[in-house]
Amino acid sequence: MNIEPIIKDLKAKKFAPIYFFCGDEPYYIDQLTKFVEDNVLSADEKEFNQTVLYGLETTPEEIIVTAKRFPMMSEYQVVIVKEAQLLKKMEDLEAYILNPQPSTILVIAMKGKEPDKRKSFGKEIVKRSVYLKTERIKDDKIPEWVGNHLRKKGFSITARAAIMLAESVGNELEKVVNETEKLVINIPQNQEITEQHVEQMVGISKEYNIFEFQKALGTKNILKANQIAFYFADNPKSNPIPVLIASLYSYFSKLLQFQYLKSMGSSDVAKQLGINPYFIKDYETGARHYNPAKLIRIMHTLRDCDLRSKGVNSDGADHGELIKELTFKLIH
Repeated sequence: MNIEPIIKDLKAKKFAPIYFFCGDEPYYIDQLTKFVEDNVLSADEKEFNQTVLYGLETTPEEIIVTAKRFPMMSEYQVVIVKEAQLLKKMEDLEAYILNPQPSTILVIAMKGKEPDKRKSFGKEIVKRSVYLKTERIKDDKIPEWVGNHLRKKGFSITARAAIMLAESVGNELEKVVNETEKLVINIPQNQEITEQHVEQMVGISKEYNIFEFQKALGTKNILKANQIAFYFADNPKSNPIPVLIASLYSYFSKLLQFQYLKSMGSSDVAKQLGINPYFIKDYETGARHYNPAKLIRIMHTLRDCDLRSKGVNSDGADHGELIKELTFKLIH
């Protein structure tokens, strides 16, 4: 997702009357909205010419009235509508979209949704605004994103450290950025960020995390897998079973796909699986220990454990007991 062209134009004071940011990745929506809020007007101009409205608390009529005002002692006024996904009857803004006030910069930030492009309002907003639809970055692309993000700040990170961070935090960029800030604050720029740094400063256990658990299962390392399982059982708040099951389901389903891709001689297995090429050797190892029939049984085992953890067909087993039992079934 490249927001730099929009920021470049804003810095050059090449303003558009309407900006519409929407989609599934709130990080970029927040970054662009904050840039407009902080940089378009001077501190003195903001006092009379910058208005921030919230979707749940405003109406299209109020937005239009505000946007139609003329700026005071400034060339522009800025009107920002945050949380626009909560705005009722957004389509009532269409009249303004068709005839915007030239001296107003209207920013609409809509998280988790996008306008219906089959309808008139959706078509017009795409045509007449600086329109950006954001999308979540796929899990396998997060380590690369982490590396690029840190590089812009003058830092480097090892591939394994980036993967370790991504595996722990997930693909919500705001969380990823918050964790990388801990590294940026505490590590000199000329020092490469390693697994040890991630472990110490982000608070990830190098030995007892889902990444190492999957690796132990994939290599049929019974001792290691059980050590990690017992650690997870003793620390339920840090290792909630729904997250654990989701991660394992993703791993074993991809391992099943790998079995068939391997047999077909696919040349770009990592891309088709949606994984970092760094992990291919782990999947090759796992494929030697788990045949397709076993993997299909594992899918059923994981679904059953998920249902039991939610109280369906439950025999009263707690978090720890479920994890220990699941580990035994997966590895034997």
